[in-house]
Amino acid sequence: MGEPEEEFAPGEGPAAKVSVSLRAGNIRAIKERVGARGFSAYVDAAVERQIERDLLEEALQANEADNGPVPQVFRDEAAELFRQVKSAPELQGDGGWHAHEAS
Repeated sequence: MGEPEEEFAPGEGPAAKVSVSLRAGNIRAIKERVGARGFSAYVDAAVERQIERDLLEEALQANEADNGPVPQVFRDEAAELFRQVKSAPELQGDGGWHAHEAS
């Protein structure tokens, strides 16, 4: 796989065709959600979200290395807030929790 000559930040730069292997169930689920024409955009958005999660995890680990672990009371508060958001009626549909679709 050839690397682009210019470096771009995650989420930036021109689209480039690459070959990836995905599990058949994931392929079916993506196509059911966005159709064949939205497939690449959906996967690209998922990759960008994963990069953001990885960077956030690295930042959290660096913060804990510098300042010690986050107190349990804050962890519990964050978990409760997430449960509330996850159960919000506007996020519920036929199957319950739905992540936002790729744009």
